[in-house]
Amino acid sequence: MKFISWNVNGLRACINKGFTDFFNTVDADFFCLQETKLQAGQISLELPEYHQYWDYAQKKGYSGTAIFSKEEASTVIYGVGVPELDTEGRLITLEYPAFYLVTCYTPNAQRELARIDHRLKWDEAFRNHLCALDEKKPVIVCGDLNVAFQPIDLKNSASNRGSAGFSDEERESFGKLLNSGFTDSFRHLYPDKTGAYTWWSYMFNARQNNAGWRIDYFLVSDRIRDNIVTTPIYADILGSDHCPVGLDILI
Repeated sequence: MKFISWNVNGLRACINKGFTDFFNTVDADFFCLQETKLQAGQISLELPEYHQYWDYAQKKGYSGTAIFSKEEASTVIYGVGVPELDTEGRLITLEYPAFYLVTCYTPNAQRELARIDHRLKWDEAFRNHLCALDEKKPVIVCGDLNVAFQPIDLKNSASNRGSAGFSDEERESFGKLLNSGFTDSFRHLYPDKTGAYTWWSYMFNARQNNAGWRIDYFLVSDRIRDNIVTTPIYADILGSDHCPVGLDILI
């Protein structure tokens, strides 16, 4: 099966920058979005082969996730089940006979880690949610998880130490998630690969210079990691400050 995940940084803007061409060309079984920045009724997408699932933030023009799936889900869950964390449209869980699919847009800790407490509360609830699912059947998790885990996951690790997305607290929290039974699919295939990034600042010609961060992931339950076939990073696809990432897996 082919899975795609993309933080589109505003779907309406991304549609004007080639989203539809990539969507049609890649022909994924599941296409997951983060940071749609939409409310219900603000966009109408004609995707005749796909079922559409949307989670909207209460705040207009903010956050939001979506999944487009060729197969209808048997169960749909929105959020992590903690009311104070579930107002920003950050999580969708779909159940299928052989697995769960989860897409996530993790809260940013923000400049000077102003929102780190909220972020860590989210991480704990997210981890608990995934572990509960994993007890029932394998889980495939994707999205902008807003953390570069290892120094090789960003261009300038030394100067960014302690910054949002590369703080000790966030990296430790992400490590707890991996140690709870999940595999970073890209690093499973490419444990030492450098220069593989998924987000670039709009400043300082970062994308042209490939001064980026790898913060967009596909994680899978450890017991299906040997089923991973490919984990492409579509760095040449523009339209957002993030690029799409993919997972081909036998499941």
